[in-house]
Amino acid sequence: MDAYLLDWANLLLRWAHVIVAIAWIGSSFYFVFLDSSLTRPTDPALLAKGVDGELWAVHGGGFYHPQKYLVAPPALPANLHWFYWESYSTWLTGFGLFAALYLFQADSFLVDRQVHDWSGAAAGAAALGFLLLFWLLYDGLCRGLGSRRHGDLWVGAAVLGAVTLASWAACQLFAGRAAFVLVGAMLATAMSANVFFWIIPGQRKVIAQMKAGEPVDPRHGQRAKQRSVHNTYFTLPVLVAMLSNHYGWLTGAAHNWAVLMALMLAGALIRHSFVARHRAAVQGRPAPWGWAAAGCAILATLAWALAPAPQPVATTNAVPGGAELRRVLAERCLVCHNAQVQNKNVALHEDALIRRHAQAIYQQVVLLRQMPLNNATGLTEAERALIRRWYEAGAALP
Repeated sequence: MDAYLLDWANLLLRWAHVIVAIAWIGSSFYFVFLDSSLTRPTDPALLAKGVDGELWAVHGGGFYHPQKYLVAPPALPANLHWFYWESYSTWLTGFGLFAALYLFQADSFLVDRQVHDWSGAAAGAAALGFLLLFWLLYDGLCRGLGSRRHGDLWVGAAVLGAVTLASWAACQLFAGRAAFVLVGAMLATAMSANVFFWIIPGQRKVIAQMKAGEPVDPRHGQRAKQRSVHNTYFTLPVLVAMLSNHYGWLTGAAHNWAVLMALMLAGALIRHSFVARHRAAVQGRPAPWGWAAAGCAILATLAWALAPAPQPVATTNAVPGGAELRRVLAERCLVCHNAQVQNKNVALHEDALIRRHAQAIYQQVVLLRQMPLNNATGLTEAERALIRRWYEAGAALP
């Protein structure tokens, strides 16, 4: 029953996490598009009010006319909408999901003793340390390098190095699947912390200065803008890190940290192509699709590099007998899928159950290579090939 309730918590947290993440990422993408698409107003009345940029758009049967005040409007409006609960809700549901799946089951999901032999408690503490230490390092880099000449380039290069180091370390310490999720969670934590510690406090200071009748310090907006731009570049790397953990041929690759970095770099380049395209459209320049092409080239190269080697034909065409398959399942799978323990409601202790779950066995063991979890029972490549031949021959159990 405890495992069943944990599955329900996993489902509901995952559902809520996806919903609020869509809201957060969608608003982030929209405002980056808006900032990149604004044009200087020509209406003297707008210029007199301090409007720095405007955009006309049509959507849903109506026309919209958003305007941006570079520092602050002349007076505060009666109704001011804040964008922050999308960020906080995404982090809270994501951390809850991470806790339910990885921290509460650290021995099974965080630890792969073939990668690093340590306790689940130590792995859980280290995972939390990754989230905290990366934020402190990233924030320190932004503070220390952001004010230099070409500060954005310095910060970008330093953050790329920090993420690379963190990805390598995570893949040396944790199960590959957990390492990918942890790096994504690490970046997502920095994104939400940017909102909590910099973007929203900066906006509150601007409002406080306006209410006090003081001149508005433009540094608050500049700092918030810097972190907001970082967040938009983190989004696609975070998403691909979270999604790629479902594919064992990625997380179990020989140099999985480099695979993860290549995926995230491709995502960042593709995201930059859209940001640059918005700016180019306003300036009447051709769309700079080269960045997206570079990202796609990285993905194509990665697909080529990870392609499985051709399997030898000799001695692999024979369909395994039922006794041979039952032996493999008994040695490699029944420890988690038996009459007493039925992880994911899958039991394989009877022939009828094996036939019922034949497609799931094939998908999880052969195609996705997710099972056995972290290959804890030592399933060999020959045994995976045996399961493939059994399923492709009709999954019979004579």
